[in-house]
Amino acid sequence: MAEIIVELVKDRLLSLLTKEVSLLQGVDEDVGEIERELGRILYFIKDADKKAESEGNEVSNGAKSWVQELREVSFAVEDALTEYTHHMAKKPCHEHQRGFVEWLREIAWFSPFRCLGINQQRDLVWQIKNLKKRLIKIHDRGQTSGFVNSTQQLGSSSTVVQNVVTSYDPQRASRYLHEDDVVGIESARDELVRVLLDESSQSKVIPVVGMAGSGKTTLAQQVYNHVQAKFQCHAWVQVPQPYKKEVILRALVMELFESAKALVPSEIHTMDEGKLTNKLREYLKDKKYLLIFDDVWKEDFWGDLEHALFNDGVGGKVMLTTRNKQVAEFCRSLPIVHVHEMQCLPTEKSWELFCKRTFKPDCQCPAELEDISRKIVERCEGLPLAIVVIAGLLSTKSKTINEWTRFNAILISELEVNVHLPSTVKILSLSYNDLPYYLKCCLLYFGMFPQHHSIRNGRLIREWIAEGFVKAIEGKTLEDVAHGYMNELINRSLVEAPELDVTGKAKVCRVHDLLHEIILKKTKEVGFCRVLPRSNEPAFRGINRRLSIMINSSNDDLQGNIFPYVHSVIVFRRDETLNNVVPVFGTSFKFLKVLDFEDAPCLDRLPDDIGNLFDLRYLSVRGTKVRMLPRSIEKLENLETLDLRNSLVYELPASETMKRLGKLRNIYALNIDHKVQRNGFSYGSRGIKVVGGIGFLKALQKLFYIEVDQEGDKDLFKELGNLTQLRTLGISNVGSEDWRNLCRCVENMKLLESLFVASSSESVVFDLELMSSPPKFLRNINLIGHLKTIPQWFTQHQSTLVKLRLGYSKLEEDHLQVLENMHNLSHLEICHDAYVGERLHFKKGVFPKLKKLHLQDLSRLCSLIIEESALVMIEQLFLGPFPQMKEVPSGLEHLKKLKTLVFHLMPPLFMISSDFVCVNHVQQVRFACRNNGQIEVISLPNLLKYKQDWIREKGEVQQGDSTSANTKDQHQDQ
Repeated sequence: MAEIIVELVKDRLLSLLTKEVSLLQGVDEDVGEIERELGRILYFIKDADKKAESEGNEVSNGAKSWVQELREVSFAVEDALTEYTHHMAKKPCHEHQRGFVEWLREIAWFSPFRCLGINQQRDLVWQIKNLKKRLIKIHDRGQTSGFVNSTQQLGSSSTVVQNVVTSYDPQRASRYLHEDDVVGIESARDELVRVLLDESSQSKVIPVVGMAGSGKTTLAQQVYNHVQAKFQCHAWVQVPQPYKKEVILRALVMELFESAKALVPSEIHTMDEGKLTNKLREYLKDKKYLLIFDDVWKEDFWGDLEHALFNDGVGGKVMLTTRNKQVAEFCRSLPIVHVHEMQCLPTEKSWELFCKRTFKPDCQCPAELEDISRKIVERCEGLPLAIVVIAGLLSTKSKTINEWTRFNAILISELEVNVHLPSTVKILSLSYNDLPYYLKCCLLYFGMFPQHHSIRNGRLIREWIAEGFVKAIEGKTLEDVAHGYMNELINRSLVEAPELDVTGKAKVCRVHDLLHEIILKKTKEVGFCRVLPRSNEPAFRGINRRLSIMINSSNDDLQGNIFPYVHSVIVFRRDETLNNVVPVFGTSFKFLKVLDFEDAPCLDRLPDDIGNLFDLRYLSVRGTKVRMLPRSIEKLENLETLDLRNSLVYELPASETMKRLGKLRNIYALNIDHKVQRNGFSYGSRGIKVVGGIGFLKALQKLFYIEVDQEGDKDLFKELGNLTQLRTLGISNVGSEDWRNLCRCVENMKLLESLFVASSSESVVFDLELMSSPPKFLRNINLIGHLKTIPQWFTQHQSTLVKLRLGYSKLEEDHLQVLENMHNLSHLEICHDAYVGERLHFKKGVFPKLKKLHLQDLSRLCSLIIEESALVMIEQLFLGPFPQMKEVPSGLEHLKKLKTLVFHLMPPLFMISSDFVCVNHVQQVRFACRNNGQIEVISLPNLLKYKQDWIREKGEVQQGDSTSANTKDQHQDQ
């Protein structure tokens, strides 16, 4: 772990030195000497880290203290560099000419030159002189402690690991196995599906028990995918450790309501355990439901929840996964339980899984590697997680017998030490040790998030960048490089990517719970991060670089503590008392780079003196109640990402402040919680107003979402024209004249990939032909407003355009024919009368790569026809509401790859008179219907009951009308 820190410091130091070489003559030797000195220390850092790792508690105290001291000195050097850079940034340009190299000379050789103020210089000189003395002593102690040059060791990360693969392989991106990738659990899956769907079976609780890495969650996920459509409502809950009963009940209520597209009770977050139990029992009454509890540890978990679930005989089913056999034994005492015990994979199934994950795309092992490969597979002992992780690691290595023999020797050595540890833990540790230092940092960062937590990929990589984990590569943005890091971790099967975007990149990511435990153990050992509240385990004695404030922490964990060395803080608390300690974040965290309050819903302010955090690079108040940004934000001259989404901040700071934030790369301000009505149609979002100065942010790459103030800044589009580095632009409330100006701006944004535009009213017409030469990298277009026509350049961009969303466009049938030529489109949404024709016809061969199609709120559509061989790759189809449609669309039976089909608020006659046999092949079919003013989601098996209820209700109304008429006639006769 010390290797990680010293490598990062070395990279940063050399970057600073290299920038100044051109300003100074005759310093090349100085730069080389500094680099060599750091290199000499790095030679035996890896050996010290390896000894600490392999010998565990038996490693000598001398080795431990050597590594810890080196780590803390490296921290101090890094902080000195940060402080130096900050002070020099405030000096006039002529004082920069001698820079850091001359400053180091002064420290080493007592040069009379003074590049800083007297007090600042005296403090920093004293600090660096002491650091240099400590480094010399550390170097000498390393030589006398028996540490060897790591480059001489077999299998060190410097020799075994090749360069990080930065290309993306969507075939291997998803850690959640697809149906075709599942190996060895087919019979178990089919057995559990049968038990869950057998209405005559008394089994209501199904514990799936097995050791870590045995495939419990994969099996449960496969079963869940197969049967959820057969139940009226369902929920999947990851059980945190430790858990509070109230938290589990709340998660259940929210999941069940959301799965049925029903409105979650507004008071859900204030309900106590009793009210939550009553709400749950009331909602589940008379319903056929399915609940999955993943990763249960506590023996009496089922006893905590049973009374809240089973109060009827309709057909509720519960499955839980656990590595604790006592959990299964507790449940086994009940007559309604069916226990399933996981089995290790047999030899040939283990081999099949290994080949599928290692040798893409043909899954065939080269003959010369088969013997050594089978030996490696044998050491995995039939555990799927171990096989998948080893396969992911080997897939990154060259396919040579020497390379694989060397790896097998390392694997044998790893499995022979720490014999008390399960082989899966050893293999995961080996995979971690095999990573380059910058990927180790990225993987350890998952320890900042709770177990089972799914993390947005964009959030994670921007925090990696802010921390300095991502190394610049010429010709690539830092975001591109970071995506490469993520892809490498996914390809090594260390990170799961359960959801991908239309381009095949991960949208969210997480790590396996067993790996998360290993990560937490490593972060505690080396002071990578501290989690509040503290556990009962002994805390790391030394500097902690990061702080994770969990949901169950209190103000006492923060008050009275000083965290001057912390670089990152992520807050998961949701209580109002968090506001009481907000000032701490502006006073006690001098070197903070990341301050993340995302989804702290009760937070309503930022510290007034946030400007003291001179090295802050990432600031997020997403999902909070923060209304204003403090004035001191203008001092955050290193800020790179500002995330204001779903907060109450509706205006960017004034022009003078924006001028000082010249390093900003990302501004996010979309607010989807406010339904904005605007002259004839409704927005589902609100942007942020720009007072002025946006044009000074020339490093800006993402600006999403800003709102045109029709009575405000008239220079907005002139300023937007200066943002030539933009990759993403979102802008709303665009008028007719604004559109012309915007088209000129967009033509200058040569690197633009995503464009989102919403008009100010129905009368505004977007003429896309005004954009004669659109950016050639454009991949994603979202237009809300009346379109004059579909431009021909849409088809000229067919090689890059993969996602298109149109709303309120008022297009007719001949316009849509242009879209049929967009052969690379994978996601298409036509919404809110974007199409005003009565008939929509998808002909043979159209949209050959389309996977998601949303046709929503088309008021005139009567008929939908899909020919055979059209939409051949479609997986998700969303239809409705179509008030004029009376029959099921023709040709749905041709969509062989369709997995999810939703009919949304279709007219009652469509629901009653239609025959849905044509969609029996679809895995998940849902109908969203209105019921007593609320939207209720029902599945295909429950549609018959809906029809019967509707007909009975209709019949009673008609009978009532008839009785009323007869009574009226009798009165008239009298």
